[in-house]
Amino acid sequence: MIDDSIIKHFKDLDWVLIGITLLLVGVGLLSIYSSSLGGEGFSNFWRQLIFLGMGLVVMFAISFSDWKIFKQNPYLILFLYLANLLALGGLFFFAPEIKGVKSWYRLGPISLDPIASMRIILVILLAKFFSMRHAEMYRVRHILLSGLYVLLPALLIFFQPDLGAVLVLVALWGLILVLSGIKLRHFLVLTLIALLILAAGWHFFLQDYQKQRVMSFVTPRLEPLGANWNERQVEIAIGAGCWLGQGLGQGSQTQLGFLPEAQTDFIFAATAEEFGLLGVSILLITFIALMQRILRVGLKAGSNFARLFCAGFTALLFTEFFINVGMNLGLLPIIGIPLPFVSYGGSNLIMNLAGLGIVQSIKVNS
Repeated sequence: MIDDSIIKHFKDLDWVLIGITLLLVGVGLLSIYSSSLGGEGFSNFWRQLIFLGMGLVVMFAISFSDWKIFKQNPYLILFLYLANLLALGGLFFFAPEIKGVKSWYRLGPISLDPIASMRIILVILLAKFFSMRHAEMYRVRHILLSGLYVLLPALLIFFQPDLGAVLVLVALWGLILVLSGIKLRHFLVLTLIALLILAAGWHFFLQDYQKQRVMSFVTPRLEPLGANWNERQVEIAIGAGCWLGQGLGQGSQTQLGFLPEAQTDFIFAATAEEFGLLGVSILLITFIALMQRILRVGLKAGSNFARLFCAGFTALLFTEFFINVGMNLGLLPIIGIPLPFVSYGGSNLIMNLAGLGIVQSIKVNS
């Protein structure tokens, strides 16, 4: 017989949030299935289904735990953070180089991305850090120390190199600072410093292909067959979708292989081509509903840590969503950020579902 406490736990879960999440993942699975029809095979589709199953197990397992373990055990958070730093450092020695980047460990047919777990760990760490110091956010040393926690993994990721992931971490830190109540003058000073670092990075650190991506964004018409080829194909795919799209498996750009990375970076464009404005509108509304639901759980929690975690996790998802959609619409340079819950990728999907598991634990145990 099933224990009554287990039944009560499942009843107390936010099933609306779970349903919204599954809808987003379902849209991604449809798009991955459709792009697989073009000749790439269905291995990624079946893998994504397996990743979904694993992620749901992780989410439900974490929901049964008590989120207060993070609030009450800072050494556990520090251990997870340091372990993930070691994993990021190990990429330079043990990860294969794929397209000039060392970002994944390979275990047979499976790739493990420690950047995905570091994002969630940073949300937990920063939520703990600022929940203890929310009344002292006027102190500059707290801002600098929190920045150091972000700087260490950001440097390791930058030299992989993965500029897009670095920008996500920096944006996450900035958004959590704002949500934690940073003073306006401090925020403006940080923004000025960030601009100076970007200027220095352009001259001394960015590689030629990274500069080319930025320049192709600034001058999109100069090299339609060169650096701007990808942007042009994405633009054609989105424009071809019109109101209702060309239909599942009927998108010419997607099916003929003109749309690059149709299952990861440009899955939004693939969805737009085959499901049109109606499809992407449903996608956008669903994602907004997801963020609203997570924030709702945080607002009802009686702890600063819980509220900051939900706000930080929402900020992380929003940042990735904003950058990915901005890349697809030509509003931002192409920097290789997946669409949360939609793009193909096991590490990101499982870790995002793990984050939702913490949200569910907050919902049940607050």
